[in-house]
Amino acid sequence: MGSAEQAKIDTFNKFMSWVVTQDDAFFSQIVFRGKLNRTEIALGADIGKSALTQNDLIIPALETLENGLRKRGVLPKKTEERIEKEKQPKEFDQSAIGNALNKRELLKLEKENIELKAAIRELNIKLEKYKELGEVISELGMMRR
Repeated sequence: MGSAEQAKIDTFNKFMSWVVTQDDAFFSQIVFRGKLNRTEIALGADIGKSALTQNDLIIPALETLENGLRKRGVLPKKTEERIEKEKQPKEFDQSAIGNALNKRELLKLEKENIELKAAIRELNIKLEKYKELGEVISELGMMRR
């Protein structure tokens, strides 16, 4: 048995030992959008969140757990619309990548804008000092107008 296979089994064992130590009251506290909150499960079981979607031993166990909780009334029942939506493949949103790049660029420009405003403020303070010096020199007549 390879180390990856052993890691998969160890992760599954951690998950299952965590599940048996929890009660319905706890599970009702970590409901998120009609399912158990995956982040809370990962933290509680001390496993990676990706294991909940990639470990082929955990996936059916988690589904069985959620179905059992639905039967006991801890989780809300799945509607027909929700079941159909889960069966349909998700559409790839091409604008998501562009939106992320735009957001990153916007943050960069905002940071640069703040830095430039601070530099302008500093230069204005220095300019005030030299304005006074220019006025003194012109009053003394040492400088042509």
